[in-house]
Amino acid sequence: MAPASPVSGWRKSSFSQGADNCVEVGRTAGGAAVRDSKDRAAGFVVADRAQWASFVAALKSDRFSR
Repeated sequence: MAPASPVSGWRKSSFSQGADNCVEVGRTAGGAAVRDSKDRAAGFVVADRAQWASFVAALKSDRFSR
């Protein structure tokens, strides 16, 4: 799914400590985009606001812990 608006403000987590093997998050008018910092040319995945909020809530609740 391509965003209706350009992606801006790409950033990596401060936990990455300058490493290149992380994901980056950018803003779109309708939500967020995520890409691999090692292969930015491969494209990105887009989530609308509701999807992004659900994903962040799941992260914060440790839903993806091993």
